Amino acid sequence: MARHLITSALPYINGIKHLGNMVGSMLPADVYSRYLRQRGHDVLYICATDEHGTPAELAAKEQGIPVAEFCAQAHDAQKAVYDGFALAFDYFGRSSSPQNREITQHFARRLNENGFIEERAIRQVYSPTDGRFLPDRYVEGTCPHCGYDKARGDQCENCTRVLDPTDLINPRSAISGSTDLEVRETKHLFLLQSKLQHEVEEWVAAHEDEWPQLASSIARKWLTEGLHDRAITRDLDWGVPVPSDTWPELAAEGKVFYVWFDAPIEYIGATKEWADAAPAGETRDWKSWWYESDATVRYTEFMAKDNVPFHTVMFPATELGIREPWKKVDYVKAFNWLTYYGGKFSTSQKRGVFTDQALSILPADYWRYFLIANAPESDDSSFTWEHFTATVNKDLADTLGNFVNRVLSFSKKRFGEEVPAGAEAGPAEARLGEEIAGLLAEYETQMEALQFRKAAAALRALWSAGNSYLEEKAPWLEIKTDPEAAALTLRTAMNLIHLYAVVSEPFIPSSSAAMRQAFQLKDDSATWVSAEEARALTSVPAGTPFTVPPVLFAKLTEEDLEMYKERFGGDQG
Repeated sequence: MARHLITSALPYINGIKHLGNMVGSMLPADVYSRYLRQRGHDVLYICATDEHGTPAELAAKEQGIPVAEFCAQAHDAQKAVYDGFALAFDYFGRSSSPQNREITQHFARRLNENGFIEERAIRQVYSPTDGRFLPDRYVEGTCPHCGYDKARGDQCENCTRVLDPTDLINPRSAISGSTDLEVRETKHLFLLQSKLQHEVEEWVAAHEDEWPQLASSIARKWLTEGLHDRAITRDLDWGVPVPSDTWPELAAEGKVFYVWFDAPIEYIGATKEWADAAPAGETRDWKSWWYESDATVRYTEFMAKDNVPFHTVMFPATELGIREPWKKVDYVKAFNWLTYYGGKFSTSQKRGVFTDQALSILPADYWRYFLIANAPESDDSSFTWEHFTATVNKDLADTLGNFVNRVLSFSKKRFGEEVPAGAEAGPAEARLGEEIAGLLAEYETQMEALQFRKAAAALRALWSAGNSYLEEKAPWLEIKTDPEAAALTLRTAMNLIHLYAVVSEPFIPSSSAAMRQAFQLKDDSATWVSAEEARALTSVPAGTPFTVPPVLFAKLTEEDLEMYKERFGGDQG
């Protein structure tokens, strides 16, 4: 089987993420990773917190704690939420790790040796009060375009216009609030992307036909506009230091690498963290996933569209420039935006549902299924409480949950706590087996193609087939005239429940485990269901003890809907 390396865009360290962040990278990566593992592939799913940059320093300052302490606490808080969502990372690292520092500095040295880094003098805002140069986000002021008085030096969050710190009206230091600012000359390192333009174009051209249209169009747009040389250092206290053996003057000034230079390298760094964290007696070869691995590893990245340029153009330029055989991405799964009633989720403005809040309301499987079934793949999709409630009630509570409950409860009541034997399978069971095998093949096709909404539709169709069979056979009527026929219907339905438990696991892992555990099979090691097994529906033989699990999915009421809308808002942008 193939080796699959999977990464999702690194969540920034500053704050718990909202549902849009979850569905735009980490959750679909987890669903795909789980599916591949079930199909027998060797999978390594890597992620990490992105911990450098000005927002981390400012957030730590606001809390009055050292930035390293802030990042350690925030990493643990985010990891707890991702555990709550049952994200099965092989490793969830930190971009502030020694491993990332080592590899980032190695990349920088190699780029310099190959003539792709240049030291340049630039003019930058300096605060005498703070005694330091101020990176873009350390300068705040009034936006000259819309008048928003809390615009940052890199972008106005209100009107989204890109800015330079010198554009701001009445600029002030975000550290001290001082308006005593000057523009002074300082030196920074620039990555000469312009010299790598042709190589990046050739690399993108060799891959873009396979990528989703969203990813390839964004990459092509950036290349058409031309790659510009980009400053890759900043004046910050927190970050990967510029190595003193290569740039002693800049290192003495405390320069660190720009977060967007070291963050993508953390995919490699986190893999080394994973290897270094191996328990005693276990050896993990991290480099075989990343170095000289083009022929042995399939690398898939998951990200929202705002991260696409960095992963399809900028980081590949870095990898090409170091002139070493590091693995580059094979497939970029890009997502559009999940909106909240048509407006943006906003971490800074606390608009929308955040992942920790979601888990405080309902278990993770409710959210996992809804988000993937409505993933913003071909275009933006909107979260509304009305849509969420309707989806939970129709698909999870009625179609799947009710099927499981009524089959097991009715069988226990009529035949006891073992799977009944009943009659031999007949034409209805043969038709059902063919239908299930066909729907399972469609589900597999869509999962292989990373078409998550279509995969969810195929899974939903699998669940619906069980209900249609139950309605056709009507065991509550069969029991009155032909108990053996009713027993066959229930036994067949129980085999469907076990099949659902296996194949639904990538979407709803906790509920799938509950369905599987309802049957006390002596050896339940199935990781997937073959077409032959789907046709036969005999994995749970007669005589197998079973229990009726608690309700898998509770229906949401009008009162629930109104409560959610009151708490989080509705019909708003």
